[in-house]
Order: sequence, then structure tokens, then C-alpha cells
Amino acid sequence: MIGDFIFMETAIYIRVSTEEQAQEGFSIRGQEEKLKDYARIKEWSIYNIYIDEGISGKNIIERPAVNKMINDIENGKVKNVLVFKIDRLTRNTGDLVYLIDLFSKYNCAFNSLMESIDTQTPSGRMFIKIIGIFAEFERENIAERTRLGYERKAKEGNNNSAYFVSYGYDRPKGQKIQTINEEESKIVKEIFHMYVEENKSLLNIAKTMNKRGIPTKEQGTWHANTVRSTLTNCNYIGKVRYAILDEKRGFEAKGKHEAIIDNEVFEKAQQRIAKNKKFERTKKPRNENYFLGFLHCPSCGKKLLTHGTYKKDENGEEKYIGAYKCNNKNLGLCDIHMAVRHYKIEEAFFKYIENIDNFGEFNDLQEKKQEHEKKRNIEILESYNKKLNKLKTKEIETLNLYIDGKAEFEEYRIIKAKIETDKKDIQEEIEKLDILLEGEKTTINKEDIILELKENWGKLTNKEKRNFLIEFVKKIDITIKKAPNNFHWLVTVDNVEFI
Repeated sequence: MIGDFIFMETAIYIRVSTEEQAQEGFSIRGQEEKLKDYARIKEWSIYNIYIDEGISGKNIIERPAVNKMINDIENGKVKNVLVFKIDRLTRNTGDLVYLIDLFSKYNCAFNSLMESIDTQTPSGRMFIKIIGIFAEFERENIAERTRLGYERKAKEGNNNSAYFVSYGYDRPKGQKIQTINEEESKIVKEIFHMYVEENKSLLNIAKTMNKRGIPTKEQGTWHANTVRSTLTNCNYIGKVRYAILDEKRGFEAKGKHEAIIDNEVFEKAQQRIAKNKKFERTKKPRNENYFLGFLHCPSCGKKLLTHGTYKKDENGEEKYIGAYKCNNKNLGLCDIHMAVRHYKIEEAFFKYIENIDNFGEFNDLQEKKQEHEKKRNIEILESYNKKLNKLKTKEIETLNLYIDGKAEFEEYRIIKAKIETDKKDIQEEIEKLDILLEGEKTTINKEDIILELKENWGKLTNKEKRNFLIEFVKKIDITIKKAPNNFHWLVTVDNVEFI
């Protein structure tokens, strides 16, 4: 329930199509005057007047003014929406439900002059609740009808997915049966051959694909799991799948499309996969690897991972030897093929700290880097906001496709979940950047930190060193090169970037 409406920042929204203005006598100016008068009587503060002139009310995607109003609501600038009639806002039931949900989410009131709907009144709030009840009822009915239709199509052998077609196939818009993509199908056959006939591992196959510059269906990088998904996909033997993640409802059926792999090869691949069960790493990072997360590969820029081994010392006891390596080399995306011992990073790190004598120059350098970082953060923030706006537009488009029957419920559910996840991730990054740009982080005296390091680093335990790095250090840049004798690697710390 919205609280006090006095001086509530109100958005007046007006829409009229050319046809309506001619046939029904709707007038932009007439609506505007009546709504402004009503807002004055209610003592509401008018934040802005949003006008979509000569535009149909069929959907909200192509209306710039209503989308600008939605953006202002999401940013907390608008707390009340006033329209002449509900159909001025939208004629589409799905859009109305979306907007009512949006208003509720951002604690924004809704008022319609002609229907006397005012969420400040009990009757207005009751109307919103009734809309919500009927909308939920309709959503459930549509979902059930769509699910049954989706199951029927799958049992008849049709591939329902228009957005997630398997690698090796295409399904253009409006086409019911997926067709073979000749170039991709060759890669699918090659993957099965490498796995079944050449006995190559999943990781080795992924590495081969990446080295050859062959992207996945989504133009991404191949991983062991990507190869596994390809090898276990029954699409390639002429079958279709439905609800594969649901044990009760999931099933496979004979498809109408052409197979790429014969049954015998596919079955051999399944037998080998069953024998080679996947094991997940459960071991947590060790205190001995306290530089983990701060080191980046000097070749590809990816964060280095740990690569420790055990060796027996002179007393016959096993001793852990810590090291760091770039995981991109396993995927064929990096040309550094070695692991760097932890003690070499330790020596190079302390040598870097010891050699900082001119604190004035050091602090000047750090200030320039901070200024550069600030500009970069502003650019990143702008790009995140653009991505967020695109996701919001896509969210509305997807909802309209589902309501218009152009997308199946399963597709809508998957895409909506993906959009929500992406929005959440971006919003978290935006919040972090906002904190950085507003200067809410504590300013640290770099000179004091370095003096403390010089005096006390050797006295700290591994755990204390790890905690120190987490609290004060953002990144450590290193260089790795062969020694003149070619027998070992030389490591240099080029820069330590403090928080």
C-alpha cells in the first residue's frame, strides 16, 4: 500500500493514435489539461508529462514515452502514474499485468481518471488485486495449455526450441523441422570420431576446437562440459527431447529431422561417458597459496590457478610445493605452458616492495593509476547501464512473444530466467562501481602499508599474509621469462595495485 500521496512525484502519461483522434475526438491537449487539473486537486507534484502521439496501444515496446516513464520509475524518480483511461496506458492485457507488477515492485501508485481508479482508495486497491488474481489465473491457464501443446509437438517429433537449436542444426523462424547445418555437422561427426575412435578426452577435444578457432553455437569457447553435452545429445540420432531436467515429465521421441550420427557410434560414446564419471573438485584453496586470486597470466590476462604437488623431504615426510599456472593453456587459448613455483612469486613480490624508496614518485604513480581507474569505471558503468536497458527491452519483447503465442512457455521460462540472472549480475556490478565512484571505500596510506610490509612480512603466517593481501591488494602484475641458461624461469613483479 502506498502511503502519503501529498506532493507525490507524479508521471502523467498520455497516448492517442491518429485514428483515435480523428474518430473518437481524443485530444492530447484535452487529456493533458484534465489530468493536470486532477493532479492539482490531489496536490500531487507533477514530475513529467509523457506523451506518445500517433502511436497504437497494442504494445509498449515501440512507444518511447512509456519506456522513458518505466525507466524513471525504476530509478525512483516517479512514485505515481496518472492516466486519462486505462486503455491510454495499454490495450494489451499482458502489458497491463506487466505494468501493474512493475508499479507494485517499485512502490509506485497508479491512477486512472475516467475509471476512478486510485490506489489511495480501498476500491482502487481492490481493483489492482482483482487484476492480479485474474492475471495469475490466466497465466496458469496459458502455461498449462502451452505445456500440453509443447509436449504434443515433441511426441510428434517436432523440435520446439527456436532459440536453443543444437550445434549442427538450424531452425529458421517459421520452420517447424530443424535442418542440418553442413559445416557444423562435420564438426559434430569429428567430435564423435575423436572421442569414440581416437579415445581423446573431453578436455583434449575442447582444446582442439579452440586452437582451430571453431566457436560454439553461441559463438563461445569450448569446454569439457560443452563437449559432453554434444556427445550426449540425442538430437544427433534423430530424436527430440522434452523437459530433460525433469525426471517425471522428461522424455525422448523419434524426431522428424535428419540424423547426423548413427546409433552405433552414439551408443559407444554413451558407454564411454558412463565409465568415465565426472568428479568435482572439493578441495579449498590452501593457505600456502596465498597469492591465489591476485596473479594474472602475463600472456592472456586470465587469473592464475594453483598447481601444487607433494614431494618427500630429507626426513621422508611429504611436503607441499605450491605453484601457479594458467588454465587457458588447457583450452588452447594461451601460449604459456608452465607452472610458476610459489617461492619465486614470494621472492619477486618482496623484492618489488623493498625497491620502493621514493614514496613521492610511488604515490604520484598510484594517483595517476587511480584516476585512470576512475575513468575506466565510469565507462564500464555506462556500458553496464546500456546492457541493463537492453535486457529490460528484451524482457518485454519476450513477454509479448509468449502472450501472442509466438514463443512456447518452456522457451519463455528459460529466457526469462536467463534475463533475470543477467540483470542481477549486472546490477551487482553497478552497485560495486557506484560504491567505488562515490568514494565510500576507505582511503589507505600506501606509504604506511609498504613500511609495514618491509618490516613485518617475514614474520606473518601464511594465513595472515593471505588476509593482508585480501584487505589491501587488488592485483599483482608479473613477467615470466626464461633464464639465460634456459634451465629455469625468472619471475619479476612489475606492479602491485593497492585497493
